[in-house]
Amino acid sequence: MILPTAYLPPLSYMQALMNEPATIEQMETFEKQTFRNRCLIRDARGEIVRLTVPVGKVEHKQLTRDIEISYQTRWQHQHWITLVSAYQHTPYFMYLADYLRPFYEREYKWLLDLNDELNATIASLLKRELPQGLITCSRTADWSGGIWTDKHPWQTEVSVLDTLFDERD
Repeated sequence: MILPTAYLPPLSYMQALMNEPATIEQMETFEKQTFRNRCLIRDARGEIVRLTVPVGKVEHKQLTRDIEISYQTRWQHQHWITLVSAYQHTPYFMYLADYLRPFYEREYKWLLDLNDELNATIASLLKRELPQGLITCSRTADWSGGIWTDKHPWQTEVSVLDTLFDERD
């Protein structure tokens, strides 16, 4: 199974990544305004918040593997503060925050590297830290060649962090 890269993807993406041999596509043309560098989380009030990893100038038909992260803004600080605000009172936050904080302290040059390492950590936490049976999803995880088959419903799904920290999904 071939999947596109994703920043803090929904649970259904992580299921597809973890349940079948998967390859992250590096040679695709980077698409702007997609989950490759964006995610949705629920804040403490349950409202949807969009987080975006800023990227450098994207040339026409630039490959995903060549997308650099921009540090012109303090996006890492803002993302971490938003995550803490959204999840600090959830059941698992105090146990799992230390695994995620380093991703918001270290500068990554390439978006693909950030996403790969972050998703590997999240997959490890899902397997190791949460009760068996928690990794379920009411939606059907059906990826086909890296494209969601039902007109991209993942764009409205919240990040796997909602499940990881709180089981609110």
